[in-house]
Amino acid sequence: MMNEMKEKGTLFCIAIILVLIGGINWGLVGLLNLDLVALLLGSMPIVQKLVYILIGLSAAFVIFKKFIKK
Repeated sequence: MMNEMKEKGTLFCIAIILVLIGGINWGLVGLLNLDLVALLLGSMPIVQKLVYILIGLSAAFVIFKKFIKK
């Protein structure tokens, strides 16, 4: 997987990291009812919303790069 990430570039690596953070966050929400992003950025709702948007865009980017455009 590391070789594949090197071939895809820095943007792909950042997107994968954000998708993993989003997955972990949703796992915590499901298991413990704990929203880690809201917990860390609760006093900054605009930044919190931006993080969620970036995670969503990252997921779309990874899907596009991995499955649609080879």
